[in-house]
Parts: sequence; C-alpha cells; structure tokens
Amino acid sequence: MFKTILVAVDGSEGSKKAIQYGAEMQTRYDAQLLLLTVFRHHSLLEASMSMVRPENPQNIDDGMRGYAKEVADEAKVLAREAGASNVRAFVKGGQPARTIVKFAAEHDADLIVVGSRGMGDIEGFLLGSVSHKVTSLAPCPVLVV
Repeated sequence: MFKTILVAVDGSEGSKKAIQYGAEMQTRYDAQLLLLTVFRHHSLLEASMSMVRPENPQNIDDGMRGYAKEVADEAKVLAREAGASNVRAFVKGGQPARTIVKFAAEHDADLIVVGSRGMGDIEGFLLGSVSHKVTSLAPCPVLVV
C-alpha cells in the first residue's frame, strides 16, 4: 500500500511518536522510510534584531543546520530501534510545512507522518501549526499523531 513514508521530525515528543508510527508502517509495508528535519533560515536582518547577539552572525544557519543534523541522526537511531530497516535521514532549510510538502512531492511519498505538536514557536499559535499546514498542502495522505 505504501512504498515511501516521510516522517517529519523536530526532536519533540510528538515527532518521536511520529517516528514510532512511521517505523511500524515501514516494517508492515516493506516501504522506504524517509526522515526529514527542517531548520528555519534566519537572515542577517533577523539576527540583527534579535536580543541574543552571537559572536559570528554569519554562522546562524550553520548552527541551525548542525542542530537539525543531530535531530535527524537521533531520529534515524530511534527508527532503527523501533524495527525500521530501510531508513534515510535528510536535513533541509526553509519554511517547515512547505519544505515538508515539497520534499514529499519530490520523493513520491505515499504518506507523511507528523506529530500533532512540535517545537514550533509563537508563530504556530498565530498562523496555525505545521501539522495543520501540512495536512492542507500535502499531495498525499497525512497521519497526524
């Protein structure tokens, strides 16, 4: 039924539950399991308006990318511990919901699995959660756990 399952992960408890569901579906359908962590790009303008002043503002994205890679690596370990065998992890920069949906389309995902609540900020309360946006934009079914 499913050949490619995409799980969006951000290190939250909700995304860890999504990994468990994704791993279970991967083993049940002998599918490919793709794990995607999206970090949000921060411009120098945003950095200049931040109350936190990093020593090297040019490397904000590098720091975000590094953290996202750690989250993706941990997700891959969790998926394998849950029994998944065909697992790949990816890190992308961009607006989370749109990046998840674009990645799903590019990789012909048959299913997207997301946590119902992630590590989102106040923007999620004002504009809607990432999971809500993914369900409205996705080219395939979305399982929200």
